Amino acid sequence: GDDDLTRDPMHVRARKGVGYLPQEPSVFRKLSVEDNIAAILELQGLDKGDATNKLEALLDEFNLQKVRKSMGDVLSGGERRRTEIARALASNPAFILLDEPFAGVDPIAVEDIQRIVDQLRHKGIGVLITDHNVQETLHITDRAYLLFEGKILKEGSAEELAADDTVRRVYLGQNFTLRPRPAR
Repeated sequence: GDDDLTRDPMHVRARKGVGYLPQEPSVFRKLSVEDNIAAILELQGLDKGDATNKLEALLDEFNLQKVRKSMGDVLSGGERRRTEIARALASNPAFILLDEPFAGVDPIAVEDIQRIVDQLRHKGIGVLITDHNVQETLHITDRAYLLFEGKILKEGSAEELAADDTVRRVYLGQNFTLRPRPAR
């Protein structure tokens, strides 16, 4: 139904099926990768076997097995981001909001995150991305909304936005080229 979540705290939103990955680092720095994820799984009320299976599945899916015992404060930018995404998915959200997911990560990690977004889409998880990095974001979206001066300037597919004269003049620049979707 129409359930206004705007005033709900994050833990209530999570119970309603909305995951959130903030722009700033949110990994628990003094917990291992597996404990970061397990902390959320504990809140799901799963029995120990199911929680262990889900933890292993998330570690595998996000290529975190090699760093599972590493503390959050020693992870690379890409490892940290993958841990944060895995942790956000531990609550089985129907939607996940990614706030500037490409901030502070190297180009290889950007490609990893793009592949992860594509995998989430194919699992039927809605993904909402807020990002200033149009080149990294636009080509992985089904639908985009370009905000300008606090209002929606244009909405549509990536191709529609990239082809729009006003969008090019105001935001993208005349030489903008839309990249192809990443390979799955």
